[in-house]
Amino acid sequence: MAQILAGDVGGTKTVLAIYETEGAEFSEIRKQTFPSGKHERFEDLLLEFLGAGFSIDAATFGIAGPIKEQKCITTNLPWTIDAAKLAKLLNTSKIRLLNDLEAAAYGVLQLEHFHELNHQAIQQNGHIAVIAAGTGLGEAILFFDGKDFHAMPSEGGHCEFAPQNELEDQLLVFLRERFYGHVSIERILSGDGFGNLYDFLKSIDFAPVNPDIEAQMANTDRNAIISKSALTTDDALCNQAMKLFCRIYGAEAGNLALKCLPNGGVYIAGGIAPKILPALQSELFMEGFLDKGRMTHAIEKMPVRIVDNPEAPLLGAAHFASKLSGRN
Repeated sequence: MAQILAGDVGGTKTVLAIYETEGAEFSEIRKQTFPSGKHERFEDLLLEFLGAGFSIDAATFGIAGPIKEQKCITTNLPWTIDAAKLAKLLNTSKIRLLNDLEAAAYGVLQLEHFHELNHQAIQQNGHIAVIAAGTGLGEAILFFDGKDFHAMPSEGGHCEFAPQNELEDQLLVFLRERFYGHVSIERILSGDGFGNLYDFLKSIDFAPVNPDIEAQMANTDRNAIISKSALTTDDALCNQAMKLFCRIYGAEAGNLALKCLPNGGVYIAGGIAPKILPALQSELFMEGFLDKGRMTHAIEKMPVRIVDNPEAPLLGAAHFASKLSGRN
């Protein structure tokens, strides 16, 4: 039996867990969530979690940022994470850093429950695509070789936003001015995206401002207030911001599907999707997904599923660590 360490390292929070594993079975020993921004170094957070006298056979961390030669400069944190240094700290050579979407992709393979959005889907074997809006936007592909899946990370969330209608054309102009040129799709499909969409709609006088909602936004996370108000009130600005978010999310998921033809399915992961599930289950997401002109037929039968388990990246990291340990 091996003892493994797994981590889901995000810009907002970091989740660490220790598991005992034998074969394909996992047993959780301890798990803890930390606010990422309250630690100057990842190593400090790690030692706080492990305490004295720890013994780890293998460890894998899914990290929000590009991995180069097993090093990562995190996207939304001032951390540099180096697998070689972690190997010395943890006293094991069996260390692997994964992009957070690599970890989430492997995690999807460990799950059984999803919310199906495409009711015309036909289940097939093949590649799988994972797209996840949270603090940022991540995209990954699970390449299927006929027997096993292999995760391929990307930084697709930083590709350009492509408008599909006149309102979205105006949105692009607004965001180009706000961000001085390049407008990545992450500027919309992320937590901060709700605020950007709301501000755009205000700028074109789409609807009157609700003073009560504006007051709430002044005192707490405005993005959370906008998304919550869109689901619980009839505020026109918040509702339209949510509609734009859902349609553009669907469109980008469709773009990813066209790029890798994932007949095994497109999975919508990340922290935002479960929180806005009713909105994503409306026709707007699939409308955006299928609006691909003459190539709609290439993706219209693909499963499109929402992942409602927030621990997918952690489970994916644990699965990978178990393989590293040699006990799986």
